[in-house]
Amino acid sequence: MEDLYLIYVHEFGVSYKDIHYYQFIFSNTLEEVDGPDWDSYPANGNPSPPKKRLIKSVGTVKVPFELILVQNNEQFSMWDSIDGVISLAWESIDVDGEYPNPRLVFRFGMKFSDVKATLYERDIIMECEEVKTK
Repeated sequence: MEDLYLIYVHEFGVSYKDIHYYQFIFSNTLEEVDGPDWDSYPANGNPSPPKKRLIKSVGTVKVPFELILVQNNEQFSMWDSIDGVISLAWESIDVDGEYPNPRLVFRFGMKFSDVKATLYERDIIMECEEVKTK
């Protein structure tokens, strides 16, 4: 598989068992990555997934904890994540629980293989689907 890079993490639901479902969206380029409302500052839940032409693979993950996503942030924007100021997604710290070790952190531009390895450290499997564009 060609080199793919993480460009967006999208939450698409939470089950009644409090299982969170995420899509990790990958592209073969980091040039001109953009999507609807990515210029919202702060992001405040406005940014949507990137333009379809950029998406080459989507990995689906289900986890029993929440990931904090930059697109929902009330201080930073998607561009701050692209510039490396803040990550695309990171594991929420449970106030009543133990500090996660290692804490999951996913940065813009992270290689596909590194995302899989990071998840696998916590026994999380990412189911992947290659996206064909016309």
